[in-house]
Amino acid sequence: MNLGGGTWQRLTAVALVMAVAAGCTGQGEDSGGGNDEDLLRNHDWTQMPGTTARNGILRVSASDRRIVEQDSSGGRPNPPLNLAGPHLRSDGDFTVTARMSGVGDDDGDSWLRLYGRVPVIYDEWRQERPSLRVGVTADGQVKVQIWDGEGDEPATSKNFDCGCSGTVTLAVSSIGDTFHVKADGRRLGTVQDPGVFAEGTVWFGLEADAGEADAGEDEDERREGWRLTQLTARAESGDSLRVIKAPRLRQEQSDDSLRARAEDVGRPFDVGTALAENPLLTDSRYRALAGSQFSMLTPENAFKPQFLHPRRGVYDFRDADLLVRFARANDMKVHAHTLVWHEALPHWMRENDDPGEVRRTMLRHIAMVAGHFKGQVAEWDVVNEPMSDDEKSYTNGDLGLRSEQSPWFEAMGEEYIDEAFRAAHRADPKARLYLNEYGVEEEGERWDALYDLVERLKERGVPIDGVGFQNHEYAPGDRIDPETFRGHVRDLAELGVKARVSEMDVPIGEDEEDGRQIQADEMAGKLRVCLEEPNCTSFSTWGFTDRYGSTADTQIYPPRTADSLPWDAALRPKPAYERLLEAFDEV
Repeated sequence: MNLGGGTWQRLTAVALVMAVAAGCTGQGEDSGGGNDEDLLRNHDWTQMPGTTARNGILRVSASDRRIVEQDSSGGRPNPPLNLAGPHLRSDGDFTVTARMSGVGDDDGDSWLRLYGRVPVIYDEWRQERPSLRVGVTADGQVKVQIWDGEGDEPATSKNFDCGCSGTVTLAVSSIGDTFHVKADGRRLGTVQDPGVFAEGTVWFGLEADAGEADAGEDEDERREGWRLTQLTARAESGDSLRVIKAPRLRQEQSDDSLRARAEDVGRPFDVGTALAENPLLTDSRYRALAGSQFSMLTPENAFKPQFLHPRRGVYDFRDADLLVRFARANDMKVHAHTLVWHEALPHWMRENDDPGEVRRTMLRHIAMVAGHFKGQVAEWDVVNEPMSDDEKSYTNGDLGLRSEQSPWFEAMGEEYIDEAFRAAHRADPKARLYLNEYGVEEEGERWDALYDLVERLKERGVPIDGVGFQNHEYAPGDRIDPETFRGHVRDLAELGVKARVSEMDVPIGEDEEDGRQIQADEMAGKLRVCLEEPNCTSFSTWGFTDRYGSTADTQIYPPRTADSLPWDAALRPKPAYERLLEAFDEV
């Protein structure tokens, strides 16, 4: 075939643009206009929580993942999505078609969720962003729900009579500012689109509602789920549509980074941060900084019981495994957080008040989770925040330990800490084991009680290796002189115990004069202590960018980002980042 010079140049330019797009976002596959693109076969769905992939068919199970409040109330739904699988890039109209089997059977609802932007998950909160949810309800209706990113609940919810059951093929078309809904080729109706896919991306989630348990039916024996046997996407009206595979986890390294400075300390020392899987897989700039700046990661949420152990006997490690894979790809250590805590517990963990059963629940959980990650993580926060918030507990003979809202203390007393550490050591004998606590950087009864606890644990031969000082400086009164912190690190050294800064952030107010300089000084001061004290093994912040920081104001929607971390919400470095770099050079 003979191509003229101009034609060849145009074709080459098109190919180059497609190659660049694929390189920036993962491997791209342009389906063009009008072609059905198979999203199930030859794509990875094995990392999708709550599903089992076999022979091109996905079985979707009810996981009941929920996020509870700090006081253990509530239960905000936290359905999974396929971060490590295919998503779409579209510059216009498109149709997504799903064939769903085992639906409309009076045993729960079956859902396909299309996210324009993935949710942001905080410690006790989930920020919903624009998305569309379509499914078949237990009574055979087709229901469409739309979130516009301005609230927890759907902005629009509409039911269509369908009489659907068994196997149903649902199709949703995004045409202009309207969603068109079909079932088995039959038009059901339309729903107004507030701009769910305005950014041109579509991420996929699959959900199965457990339904209500029948009288005498065990909750854990409820619904088996439904099956997704077909999932396709097609561009409409001549628009383009690309299927994008998950991005590469390995990131480019830099000689001018925090982790590069840590490598030159002269002894094993890590600089780390807490990471969340949603932005890690969907925000390329977040991913690049995470992989290039830090030598250790702490899973922000994915290792907590309510995320990976949502139902009795039901574990799903897929989100947590993603973080471990990212760490391995970038030669990072994993500081796993956390095995035993009084927060972030699924409701079922609090339902039984029989001390023997509570103990067995804790030990089974530790054995399963620490056993799953044996050899893959360097360190564990075995027990998190065991000290009481009640000031009276430090003077009335309770030894300062938390009894309120802790099912573990209520069942076993202080012995739960011993048992937890021994169980973690049995499950992962080469990992370092830490107790993690906040508010113990300063002098006072809280620190004294923690020190006494560690001393008792050592005397009893409990395999505790270290203590994590969270260093959350939420208010000016939380800002502690580095020399006070140094004294506590040295106290632990005399007990043969290591220390680390585990979760540092320094929120500053808009009207706080020289706030960012104060923030930089606070972070650099604590890092300098760690670098100078041989038993301090690492320095970690709780997240690194305000874009996804857990100190955001969640009383409004969408939340207002705080000013707490070394990078701002636009992922630009602040003075704190520069001061941390300088701290390495000063020691």
